[in-house]
Amino acid sequence: MTPEQLLQHHDQARLWGQAPGVVGGPDSAAAYQQALAVRRLRQQRGEVPKGFKIGFTNRTLWERYKVFGPMWGTVWDTGLVFAEPATDGPANGPANGPAIGHLDLTGTCQPRLEPEIVFGMRSTPPIGANLQQLFEAIEWLAPSFEVVQSHAADWKFTATDTMADSGLHARLLVGQRLPVRSVAADAQALDALLSTARVTLIQNEQVMEQGVGANVLDSPLKALQHFLKELRDCPGAPDLQAGDVITTGTWTDAWPLQAGQQWRAEFSAPLGSVQAWMR
Repeated sequence: MTPEQLLQHHDQARLWGQAPGVVGGPDSAAAYQQALAVRRLRQQRGEVPKGFKIGFTNRTLWERYKVFGPMWGTVWDTGLVFAEPATDGPANGPANGPAIGHLDLTGTCQPRLEPEIVFGMRSTPPIGANLQQLFEAIEWLAPSFEVVQSHAADWKFTATDTMADSGLHARLLVGQRLPVRSVAADAQALDALLSTARVTLIQNEQVMEQGVGANVLDSPLKALQHFLKELRDCPGAPDLQAGDVITTGTWTDAWPLQAGQQWRAEFSAPLGSVQAWMR
């Protein structure tokens, strides 16, 4: 399938109609080049890349989806939303409720929801960055929801299919952004906090699933380190830049979505919560 055809299926929210592995092919490097060609087409028509998503970092899901390693894709300005801060806190004090936002499912294909931690970059990390150097390159982190999608029927795909399918990314709702140094003093502390933190995923006030940060390649910070190496090993891929947002992978399974639903993710303190209405 050509990049133009991939983009057309994306724009029209149409299934590919091909067997798993046909679109992505046998080679992951070639599949990423397909995705980068789609990225260029989207830039040519005025869309702006705002960062990256990392997918399949949650090892507990590998057997379920038959994908046994992480992949990545681009986050776009056309799908990026920042939640509004909660307003039910005391005067001149912190709010108690979750940051709230709306996610428009129009134009998505078989959308599903994932609770994640997102990083905002302060600077480009050095080559071969260790965890402390990554920590110093991070500006903030936030509880967030990613809407993922698949143009392969019934979410049956190969790893290369997901790479060619722009990393399955559709939308991103970023919750309250916390300065990284207000959360942890250094990388070791942040890694420990995120690996042991938990999330409760709630739909319409019913608990759907719980997860832990260690599901995500042992912690979201380690997921970021893994991703950075993979990104820099990909010919033609852009490097991380100041201002980029980076999703790090779901802490639970990805849950099917439809308009009218209300979802909330409650992360362990001090990470906070995020709430989304689907429309």
